[in-house]
Amino acid sequence: MTLSFAQIDAFATRPFEGNPAAVMPLDHWLDDRTLQAIAAENNLSETAFLVPDPRGEVDYELRWFTPTVEVELCGHATLASGHFVLSDPDRVRDWVRFRTRQAGILEVGRDDRGGYAMSLPAYAPQRRALTTVVAGLGVRNVVDTLWHPNGYGLVVLPDAAAVAAVSPDFGMLAAVGDVLNIVTAPGTDTDVVSRVFAPAAGIDEDPVTGSAHCVLTPYWAARLGRDDFSAWQASRRGGRVDCSLADGRAVLRGQCVTVIEGIFRL
Repeated sequence: MTLSFAQIDAFATRPFEGNPAAVMPLDHWLDDRTLQAIAAENNLSETAFLVPDPRGEVDYELRWFTPTVEVELCGHATLASGHFVLSDPDRVRDWVRFRTRQAGILEVGRDDRGGYAMSLPAYAPQRRALTTVVAGLGVRNVVDTLWHPNGYGLVVLPDAAAVAAVSPDFGMLAAVGDVLNIVTAPGTDTDVVSRVFAPAAGIDEDPVTGSAHCVLTPYWAARLGRDDFSAWQASRRGGRVDCSLADGRAVLRGQCVTVIEGIFRL
């Protein structure tokens, strides 16, 4: 069996920036063990699989796998999937809708800024002590800690320098379980800066994390007192995410670059 695929840098303006995702269109769902093996072979933060929606209610069904697990929501691979579909020269369109198994209907459309706008759920976090997470991150001078029950731990630090200095104990964070560990602070060149760690999902530090901004968007919109702001995820690759809170949704804007197109042989 041969399958076409693309590797796309999401939230990137050029190759080697942002977060790479593999996007693989399928005619039908393969068994879960094969999907997981393909994602492990790709060895990227996520591999996204698309299947045409048999009911015709949306354009595609969408699932995401890290090298070790299937995830409930992945923002950067959704943006990459939207770029993949909307770049098809044989079918010109402005929007694409995806049905997911646990995150509902997601949309990606062309943005008048030259990239894409993606509508994701907004997960407003609530204050909660995250003693083990804070210890695993090795941070001090914590401004606030918040939690969302979908598995997002948010640790607020005083400034961008504190975010840049975070050096986690990945073993300790992995022992916490399947949690997306987010550190954030006011930015310098952007309104907000963040970093994200998910060692229990096989990703020590994620380069640019769309789903983390589902939590960051409502938090920072309330703190800044406005619904639009700019964000930078300060990983080694780095990537910009423009965020808006609209009708209870997190709308994230960014660009994508296709870096590989090829054939996967099974």
